[in-house]
Amino acid sequence: MPKSKKSRSSSSHHVAPAKPYSTGGSLNNNNKNNPSDRKLTANTNLIAPNTSIGQHFLKNPAVVTSIIQKAAVKPTDIVLEIGPGTGNMTVPLLQRAKSVVALEYDPRMVREVLKRVQNSPEEHKLKVIQGDAIHSQWPFFDLCVANIPYQISSAIVFKLLAHRPMFRCAVLMVQEEFALRLSARPGEALYCRLSVNTQLLAKVDQLLKVGKNNFRPPPKVESRVVRIELKNPPPPVNFVEWDGMIRLLFNRKNKTLRSVLMTKSTLKLLEENRKTWKSLQQQQQQSNNKSMTMHVDGDEETTDESIQQILEKILARHEYKDKRARNLDLDDFLQLLADFHTEGIHFSA
Repeated sequence: MPKSKKSRSSSSHHVAPAKPYSTGGSLNNNNKNNPSDRKLTANTNLIAPNTSIGQHFLKNPAVVTSIIQKAAVKPTDIVLEIGPGTGNMTVPLLQRAKSVVALEYDPRMVREVLKRVQNSPEEHKLKVIQGDAIHSQWPFFDLCVANIPYQISSAIVFKLLAHRPMFRCAVLMVQEEFALRLSARPGEALYCRLSVNTQLLAKVDQLLKVGKNNFRPPPKVESRVVRIELKNPPPPVNFVEWDGMIRLLFNRKNKTLRSVLMTKSTLKLLEENRKTWKSLQQQQQQSNNKSMTMHVDGDEETTDESIQQILEKILARHEYKDKRARNLDLDDFLQLLADFHTEGIHFSA
């Protein structure tokens, strides 16, 4: 599932609103009374994948079995499957779970996966929703299993990290490099914003390497299966603020923190954010019939200092001097954000 210039999540591509499908009598299946004909194997199912939207069908049953085993599906589980394709993983999931909600973008695949279970014991356990996985509203689920198009992997992971109520885990097939980014450590070449944000909110395990030849057609890159388990309770961090800082610092992760933050555009942004936060704090104090005096994250004594002066003061400290984002770990970033907040510096308006 190589990256493609054409993405399903592109705003220029119209996506019909998500809608559920049922299997009751809406399909033309001449062999619907023969279960062996319904449960097509990957080798006999020759529907053409649309590689422009990242479709590469997983054809190796042994890999499917391994993924499901590592997902530890329970009989009480509601499973969200993103991108069921022709149903090669959907059918065994249905045999183990309470129910499966399959979210599929391609209407051809919607019809195909419904055919796989029509008039079978698993038919009533499957609900298929046609829609864009990024923009559709997800239902409640205990477990997510997905062989997702690689060009939307990042968007899917961030949506999983933000999903509530919490789920037990997600088991995802992704591009190998993307998988390694999820669990990359400080100092490693693949360490990036994705690494930091994912590890802040979740535990990531590398489960399985999957070669190109296990797909039809073979993608240009190797694949891996990862398991993502949300931290419960989540860390007490304003994620919008956190991600604002992380995004900024990793735009040039090899530069010193000072070099990244002292640009004119960044100083202007941080000054505008400070004014917005002070204004919001004033409004809140007024609504609570409190004093009009400013109290914003302890910065009442630093209001005469410019953003540049505050940054110089913080970044001159031993723990930050000459440091680069590529070498900082979660604790370093958490402390840095707390120090910024203490001085009235914010990364979201």
